[in-house]
Amino acid sequence: MSVYQTVISRRTVRDYTDEPVPEELVRRLLQAGRMAPSSSDSQPWHFVVVREPDTIARLGEIATQGSFLAGAPVVIAVCVVGDAPRGHLDAGRAIQQMEIVAWSEGLGACFVGVRQAEQQVAVKELLGIPEDVELVSLLPFGYRQEGFKRRGVRRKEMSTIAHRERFGTPW
Repeated sequence: MSVYQTVISRRTVRDYTDEPVPEELVRRLLQAGRMAPSSSDSQPWHFVVVREPDTIARLGEIATQGSFLAGAPVVIAVCVVGDAPRGHLDAGRAIQQMEIVAWSEGLGACFVGVRQAEQQVAVKELLGIPEDVELVSLLPFGYRQEGFKRRGVRRKEMSTIAHRERFGTPW
């Protein structure tokens, strides 16, 4: 599949099979994140790979907006050093690269934000993330359930979001 086809066909997946994700594939996901560009080549990210089912189940209890992640065979916590300028932007680039590689390899993923302060603290304690390192997201990865439907994605018309030369002049 071409990179373009991977990007336009990728969908968010919240239901995973029990099939384990091979170590080499997890390594490829990490490598994709590691190779992402970052502001001033700062590479402010840290990735915590979680495979222990009990820990993943606990993460699903803590991350109430992403409780489905409890069904994933692997979760990667994406963090940035607390003082990184544009750290969230850099982490987002790493996350997107991991998601694209995952999709091209037959895996699904779904960005899970941990927004509430007490949830952040609980995840950081569970995973041993230092206080001065910020948790950006939990990324569950797994093989897509049988019968996964690639529903159409509603997107705004190009003429409403892309502008020619000046804002307000439709593409």
